Formats: sequence, structure tokens, C-alpha cells
Amino acid sequence: MTVVLDHPSSASDAEIARLDLPKPYLLFLGDAADTTFLKTGRGLRDWAPDLCVAEHKCPGAAATLDLPAMTPREAYAAGARALVLSAASIGGAIRESWIPDLLDALEAGLDIISGAHDRLGDIVPLRQAAQAHGRRLIDVRTPPPGLPIASGRRRSGRRLLTVGTDCALGKKYTALALAEAFRARGLAADFRATGQTGIMIAGRGIPIDAVVSDFVAGAAEMLSPDADPAHWDVIEGQGSLFHPSYAGVSLGLLHGSQPDVLVLCHAHGRDRIVGLPEFALPSIGRAIEVTVQQAQLTSPGVRCAGVSLNTAGLSDEDAERAIAALTIEWGIPVADPMRRGPAFDRLVEACLA
Repeated sequence: MTVVLDHPSSASDAEIARLDLPKPYLLFLGDAADTTFLKTGRGLRDWAPDLCVAEHKCPGAAATLDLPAMTPREAYAAGARALVLSAASIGGAIRESWIPDLLDALEAGLDIISGAHDRLGDIVPLRQAAQAHGRRLIDVRTPPPGLPIASGRRRSGRRLLTVGTDCALGKKYTALALAEAFRARGLAADFRATGQTGIMIAGRGIPIDAVVSDFVAGAAEMLSPDADPAHWDVIEGQGSLFHPSYAGVSLGLLHGSQPDVLVLCHAHGRDRIVGLPEFALPSIGRAIEVTVQQAQLTSPGVRCAGVSLNTAGLSDEDAERAIAALTIEWGIPVADPMRRGPAFDRLVEACLA
């Protein structure tokens, strides 16, 4: 049998193709020492818990998502049909130390789903094992073919984009929470995924950071096409305009999304770029000013509705005090979408105003 190397099929201007992913999942945590590099695993656990059967990791790895620990064979017997690479490594690589566990998964009857930049099928032992066992190797971080150059044409419908002062501080979670809140208010709203984890949660999307730079804004236009005037696309942000490594991705996504509304995401207490401590984060005022200014190229009426504040690690009482103080200091709605409550309701209303 020939191994099937899957990737998203061609997308039309009207719709991004839905992925056919085998479910449910065994989450592979690799050799992660803590949950910092488990963004995919945490996203699936928090937003698609019914799809997460168990977790599995390399011997000696310390990180956990507090799911049942199972071997690939145990997970298959429990109903899992795919192992998902849930740990991220620098540069999106698939580590050599992971290969034995991935081979075990294929032998146990599981397909493998990866959001890494490295392609599963390019790893010879995996390709050979998948062929021998009739399993699928599915690379989610593969853009659809035929992406257009951006036109800058104004599209119908309403759009919200989450942006950030840095990476890894809650842009995906904020977009998911806002889309959910919009729908709870009876509005037509879709979450538009731009990263591998969001795509696995939503079942469709475009991995913006894997798109050739000339086509990033065009991919964002395709991701959020013309819609009913009352319809909202809530678009998952990527990177940060203030991050030396990823600002280019963020700017292309910003221009192509043509947002009517921005929500700035920030991590409480963070003042340096993660991994690049020589670079300071901007002030909230400066971050809003620069982001709105850049967004005005394709969306002249864009506004920032408020700040999504990641208060992970704070007690409920400390988080409430921080949110209240920063709301006064910054003069705009501030909320942690994962805590919900009145502050989040005020942020939602500001987005819709």
C-alpha cells in the first residue's frame, strides 16, 4: 500500500477546505520539560477536550497536560485514531528523539498529525513505516495551493483580528472566546484559524507562517472572504509587530485581514520579548497606536476595542485587581477571556459597539 501524505486540499475564494482528520487523539508531548512548548496540546485540551483521549511522552519528560497517560497501543484500544504532535520545537522541527515514539504509534494503528514545519513524509523511517502499516502522515502546516496576491479590495462583512505585544500570550484563545461570545449573543460569527493548533480545533484554516511572504496578505483575504454585512469573522492573530523574528508575518496578516476591530493581547507582568530579552515590549498605548496605524492601510476605520490580558498564574482575586487597575490606567476595556465574568462582557460589548 502506498503511504498517503495528506495536506489541505485546494481552497476556493469562498471557502477554505475542511480537513479530514482522524479522531480522537493521543497527544504526544515529546520531551518537553514544561508546558511552555505545548501550545498545540494545551489548545486541543482546552478547546476540543472531547477529542483528547490521553497523553504520551518520551521517557523522563516532565511536562504534562493532566490527561491519562497511555502508550500508543493503549490509546488505540481506548478509541484514539491519531497521534498529534503536541510539542513545539524551535523552528518547527521534528526531533530525532521523537522518532521511536512516532514509529510505535504507526505500528499501533494510529495515524500521525503534525503541525511542524518539518514534513513527516520527508523522514524516511516514518514514510516507510506508514507505508508498511497503511497509516496516514498528515501535515497540517501546509498552505493550500493557488493562494493569490492581495488586492486590498474592501470586503463585505465584519472582521476582528487579535494582535499582540509578543508571541505566545493568548491570541488564539482570545479569538476563540470572542467568537463563542458573539455566537452566544445570537450573532453569526466564525473563528478563522491561522495557525496549526487553531486549524486542528476548527477543522480548517490557513497556516499563515508557512505561506510564502508575497502571498501572506492574499491568504488572509482568502481566509476571510466577502460575507453578509452582519457576519463576523474573528481571526486568530500570529506573532507580533514588535517581535524581531515574526513581525513580517504579523504585518501581512494585519493588512490582508482588513479588521474593523482589533483586540490587543498582552501577558500580565511581561516586559521583554520571550526568547529575546534584549528587546523590550512596547507600552500598551504605543502598541495600540502602531498597530492601528499599520492596519489603516487597508482598513481606514479600524479601532482597538480593548486589551485581552493573560493573567495565568494569578489568583482570582489578584487577577481581578490587576484587570481593574489596568482598565483605569489604559482607559479601555481589559479582560482575561479565560476567566469570563463582567470584565469580559464589557470587552465583548466594546468589540460590537
